[in-house]
Amino acid sequence: MYSTTSDRNVTHLILLAFDLANKRRLRIIMKEKVQSFGRFLSGMVMPNIGAFIAWGLCAALFIDTGWLPNKQLNTIVGPFLTYALPLLIAYTGGKMVAGTRGAVMGVIATMGVILSNPDTTMLMGAMIMGPLAGFVIKEFDRAVEGHIIPGFEMLVNNFSIGIIGLLLTIVGYYLFGPLMAGILTGLQAGADFLVNHGILPLVSIIVEPAKVLFLNNAINHGIFTPLGAEEAKKLGQSVFYMIETNPGPGTGVLLAYWLCCKDKATKQSAPGALIVHLLGGIHEISFPYILMNPLLLLATIGGSMAAMFYNTIFGLGLKGPASPGSIFAFVGMAPKGQTLAVLLSVVIAAGVSFAIAAPIVRLAGTKTSLSDAEKEVAASKAASKGQAQPVLVPAQEGTVDLRSLDHIVFACDAGMGSSAMGAAILQKKLEAAGLGNIKVTHSSVSEIPKGTQFVVCHQDLVERARKSAPQAKIVTINNFMTAPEYEEIVQMILDSRENKHSPKEEAADYHGGVLIKKNIRLNLPSAPKNQVIRDIGNALVETGYVTPLYVDAMIAKEDVFNTAIGNSLAIPHGIESAVGEIKNAGLAIFTYPAGVNWGNGEVVKLVIAVASAGDEHVATLSKIAAACEDQEDVDAILTKSVDEIYDMFKV
Repeated sequence: MYSTTSDRNVTHLILLAFDLANKRRLRIIMKEKVQSFGRFLSGMVMPNIGAFIAWGLCAALFIDTGWLPNKQLNTIVGPFLTYALPLLIAYTGGKMVAGTRGAVMGVIATMGVILSNPDTTMLMGAMIMGPLAGFVIKEFDRAVEGHIIPGFEMLVNNFSIGIIGLLLTIVGYYLFGPLMAGILTGLQAGADFLVNHGILPLVSIIVEPAKVLFLNNAINHGIFTPLGAEEAKKLGQSVFYMIETNPGPGTGVLLAYWLCCKDKATKQSAPGALIVHLLGGIHEISFPYILMNPLLLLATIGGSMAAMFYNTIFGLGLKGPASPGSIFAFVGMAPKGQTLAVLLSVVIAAGVSFAIAAPIVRLAGTKTSLSDAEKEVAASKAASKGQAQPVLVPAQEGTVDLRSLDHIVFACDAGMGSSAMGAAILQKKLEAAGLGNIKVTHSSVSEIPKGTQFVVCHQDLVERARKSAPQAKIVTINNFMTAPEYEEIVQMILDSRENKHSPKEEAADYHGGVLIKKNIRLNLPSAPKNQVIRDIGNALVETGYVTPLYVDAMIAKEDVFNTAIGNSLAIPHGIESAVGEIKNAGLAIFTYPAGVNWGNGEVVKLVIAVASAGDEHVATLSKIAAACEDQEDVDAILTKSVDEIYDMFKV
């Protein structure tokens, strides 16, 4: 029982807070699920966009009303759309689920779907049947794993695909084919209703906000591409190819920032973003500018709707999908005689978008600072997740050693557009800082390569990146062109390789000195030169002085310079570019009384490995030079104990 009204109010507020938190968490989870599903759909189509473009160009050139009519080549257009494109999608979908076996299964099963109704373009059927067939064979393989009689593996593998594939082909023919034909007919009827009644432009109210939530690829390739293919098969062109891919709406917003923004940094960044957006077709570059002021969604919606009214009134369409959505691809897919009309569609979208965006940007004043807005967006998104807002988001502290880092993955939704651009920018900055040995590649956020240790992605994709690469450190950005995190990443790596940030690493026997007794090993049996170098290098690795890559660098050094310096002494060390692999300056001393053939006629009995990260080793090297001045001195060292050698060379 509650004792006071105040207690009841407090309890009510607590319950209300929990309810709001749960609803917020549910929205985040739903958003992530929708993004993942959209990514899966677009992931089947985007790798095959080149094939769609080939089909679109073939239709634009060789059909009866094309630029270069050709009856023979025109016969390619129909089968290309009916068979090649769905089978490519099925292959990719099956491979995403179960590798090559899944890909083959996807193709086999989808043939049944296609042939059940050859007059219907079965792109959506392929999107279902390909992954389904891959899932079935994956589960079969899991069920029989460990139960196949040795020697019968190939027989089982081949016949399982043949038999199960045939069964799924029959299921596809009698069940999924008719089902998908009915669904596609319904969707097409709905689309025709929107077009015939002049209300297709209203779709922009949904499309434009969804784009800035990184659902652009899912919308375009998962919905509009199949609908467009079916319409283009009948009419020779489709307006559905013009909805999401028109670069005009984003162009208008970026022009408004360029010409009207009062914040200098934002104003200066807009032209570069405009070039990438309009000419490169990477629409994601405009999303941060829109998110800085959500009212700008009115501009993109208005621009898109205006263009779509124009397109539907004049019966415009494209021959094939324009991907990426650059003005070159958009106009390049225009039917014969419609090039200028299609170009005007972009101009209209950009003009209307600019007209709406300009006063919004101008009235926003200095509050539209790009850097401030990025921080606000990141902070609000972090708050919605109940998190602080660090730039680095490591899943496990200390799992990544930046001193040995040689690979960074830049991830985006589909792994093609914005991530490719961001990877190129970051690669140039690393090379300019002398870190060209670090390679930056791009990837889909849901398919980050196994073992990746360092990931860069957009703030909205961080949760999916964590799931895809739980072992990695993640740096989040909000602007692909001018992200300050690029410089921070470079400086972070430089600092780590100069040992500025973290204290000296300590192994079990490491106490901060250049030489420890564990790394003095005497009277070892003779061995090949490279094995000796690897053994002494591994001693430095085990005791916390260098990374394993430094040992490889020691071997590489011998290819260009023999480290035997006379008097039966060799001082192996890494090549200059491997200084980043040194954690702490150190030495290791091994003796080989029987001698080691070091090449060039040199027989070495005293090997002193050097890892130099600064000037801590200089005093010890001076002692080495003095102690090994002639052959008699080296011979004397070979007779000493570990403690005596340690006393000779310790600093």
